[in-house]
This record gives sequence, C-alpha cells and structure tokens, in this order.
Amino acid sequence: MRARIRFVKELAFLVLASSILLAAGAQPRHRSGQQGRTAKEILDATGVKGGLIVHVGCGDGRLTAALRAGDSYLVQGLDGNADNVERARKYIKQLNIYGPVSVDKWTGKSLPYIDNSVNLLVGGSLGNTNITEIMRSWCPRRCESSCPSRHRWRSAER
Repeated sequence: MRARIRFVKELAFLVLASSILLAAGAQPRHRSGQQGRTAKEILDATGVKGGLIVHVGCGDGRLTAALRAGDSYLVQGLDGNADNVERARKYIKQLNIYGPVSVDKWTGKSLPYIDNSVNLLVGGSLGNTNITEIMRSWCPRRCESSCPSRHRWRSAER
C-alpha cells in the first residue's frame, strides 16, 4: 500500500513539474538566446500568428529558425551569399526543423512567391526588390518588418 501511495505522489509531482514548465513557456533551443528574443519582438510587433514568413538576408539562419514560433509557421530564408545559405542549412538541419524552415539562394529582383502568399517579410536589405514586388507577394492586411531602428522593429501593412 505504501509503495502505491509513493508512486501516486511521484506521478503527481511529475505532472505538476511538467505543467509548470509548459506554463513557463520553455522554448526549444532554436527559440532561445538573442535570436529568439529578436524573433519574439518581431512577431509581437507585427501580430503575425502563422503562415509564410520570409527572411531576406538570412545569414547564418539563427533568426530564420527562431522565427518559426510554432507549427502554424512556415519560414524561408533567402540570401545571395552561397556560403551563408550553406551555413544556415547546416544549422537548421542540426535543429531537425529543416522542411518547415528552409533556406534558398536568391539574388533576383522578384521574390520567388506567388501573389498574396507572404504573411511576414523580414529583412535589413531587400537589394534590388522594389516596393511593387513586395506588395505583390504580401497577403492582404499583412506586415513587412524591416531592420531595427534604434532597437525597434518597424512594420508596414498592406
């Protein structure tokens, strides 16, 4: 009988500890650290809750990976530097999230997306891409978030 009571107490403790960790928002490794905080700032500032997020100039892929805040997000990083693309892919594959998060080489003027498909566009520099092209790819009533200005993310709405 005592063994059974002890088992029930231990089980209750494990359930309680698990609940506390979930409530505290324990985050996966790719959502922690500076890039995780930056991704949270961007997502909070824009109010985007899912869909396609595009990160132009993704560099090593750390922010790109962190932008996938849950299963409702599909994130693609774009970069003109082949070495950056390779580093980002390697990092994302190490996290076992390649698929919902991907990276591709991109140097063109036009974004590689159909009309009205991008929920959030994040980037410091959009290169030769003009505003008409950005507007074409955005979903109606969605946001673009550009590089930080004095540690605040700027956004615009279509």
